[in-house]
Amino acid sequence: MMNPFDLLKNSGAIKEQAEKLQAEMAAITAEGSSGGKMVTVTLNGKFEMQNIHLDPICVDNRDVKMLEDLIVAAHRDALTQVQEKIKEKSASLLGGLNIPGMGF
Repeated sequence: MMNPFDLLKNSGAIKEQAEKLQAEMAAITAEGSSGGKMVTVTLNGKFEMQNIHLDPICVDNRDVKMLEDLIVAAHRDALTQVQEKIKEKSASLLGGLNIPGMGF
């Protein structure tokens, strides 16, 4: 059971680590790709798309559906990579704190 006094005891350290974590998240970027890198998408730590690159070979007006699918797949790949980086950063930054219920 979580003791609220333990949480209060660590509140200064938690605030400091949370601010550091926010700064680290802003700096994260990840690139996802699909179709053998025919489509690449770059996301930041806020899950905002920063860039998209399309290989001209996949821009075929006769197969727009394929291009749409490649963009969605590349975005999903980048999203997964950003989430992994956030998880790693969170664990490393919060790992030193004894925060009940956090599981780090």
